[in-house]
Amino acid sequence: MSDPRNTLRSGLPDRYLTPDDIAEIFEVPKETVYQWRRKHMGPPGFRIGKHLRYDPADVRAYVTRCKTADRGAA
Repeated sequence: MSDPRNTLRSGLPDRYLTPDDIAEIFEVPKETVYQWRRKHMGPPGFRIGKHLRYDPADVRAYVTRCKTADRGAA
């Protein structure tokens, strides 16, 4: 039987992204990242205690959805 800790470790990114990381990736002010969250726009984030974090896989999926929607609108 496999060790469940291995499954958990393999499913987690090396590092969750911070709002500063998201602002840098998308080249927007950090306040824009917080506005996206308040308006339920942008990549989905989650809280660890009082800290806002983003899963890199969710950010990649968000970018893919945006690209797909943009192609559909063209």
